[in-house]
Amino acid sequence: MSPLAESSLKDQYHPQQNRDRNTLNRLLREEATDLNLAELARLRIRYAGFPGSRDIQTDLEKLLERWQLTEEALFAKTRVLHASQKMYTVRTNKKEDWT
Repeated sequence: MSPLAESSLKDQYHPQQNRDRNTLNRLLREEATDLNLAELARLRIRYAGFPGSRDIQTDLEKLLERWQLTEEALFAKTRVLHASQKMYTVRTNKKEDWT
């Protein structure tokens, strides 16, 4: 196997991984509030199919199990939440921040 092909098989590091790890650690300690459900859905979308960050992907699965949700149920709930309120409003400028 060529070095290029071998390196492409290695897990990648997501540029938001450190920030997301902090968010995920908080979610693992807390209950399934509206904001926490939105955060879980946002992270599920971000890491879906991502070739790396396996620890984050594993913990996202753990949260779905802990909160007794399927991914489909999570997305259905958060679609309703996003349709009825701004989940990520930054207090200082009233704009949504999805980062």
